[in-house]
Amino acid sequence: MNIWFKKDVTIDDLKKIEGNTMADFLHLEWEEIGDDFLKMSMPVFPPTQQPYGFLHGGASCVLAETIGSIASAMVIDQDKFYCVGLEINANHIRSISEGKVIATALPLHLGKSTHVWDIKIKDNRDKLICVSRLTVAILKKV
Repeated sequence: MNIWFKKDVTIDDLKKIEGNTMADFLHLEWEEIGDDFLKMSMPVFPPTQQPYGFLHGGASCVLAETIGSIASAMVIDQDKFYCVGLEINANHIRSISEGKVIATALPLHLGKSTHVWDIKIKDNRDKLICVSRLTVAILKKV
């Protein structure tokens, strides 16, 4: 079942949302759109690493909040509503020091006033790096 408000949404549509933002700075890239999921990647390189050379937990949170927030925006009628992050948590399971990570966002709850997203971040070998849950508030435009 396709959950997106605009059923024909494309990766090019998603790219228009993120110009000149943290997503640009950290080189986040859209990978795939499914009927009920989004995938986005991020390189592990100096701007996303902590001083020991491993992926910074905050960078994982940026990736998770970016993909989850945009997923929520794609579910709602953006002429009538907007969405903002309400709560995020992240469990850092495994470290990574090179390559890229890929986040997959799937909905756990799509209500009228909140959305909850399950976001799993994995490496190129499909090993779990981080698991995150993002709650997004859906607000009416006035």
